[in-house]
Amino acid sequence: MVREEEKVVLSGFLVIADQDREIIKTHLPHHIALTRAEAGCLAFDVVPDPHNASRYLVEETFASRAAFAAHQARVKTSDWGRATAHMQRHYTIKYED
Repeated sequence: MVREEEKVVLSGFLVIADQDREIIKTHLPHHIALTRAEAGCLAFDVVPDPHNASRYLVEETFASRAAFAAHQARVKTSDWGRATAHMQRHYTIKYED
């Protein structure tokens, strides 16, 4: 059963090719600031992987499925979304009460 009030927890990593490092440097700080300001965002971190220079670790927690869906919709049309659309993402999503 889908429960709208469940928290959504996304974790994983983004693969960064050498030629894409400038994209991350240019767009990531604003993306983080915008996301953390979204209604329902409980936590949002995107940081370099200390063990793999070609990855950034991603951890997100949203208060509800609706908040997470709103975030995903915003990101698709954002500068970050457009600039990083070609990058590989490896995420798992969990739902918690």
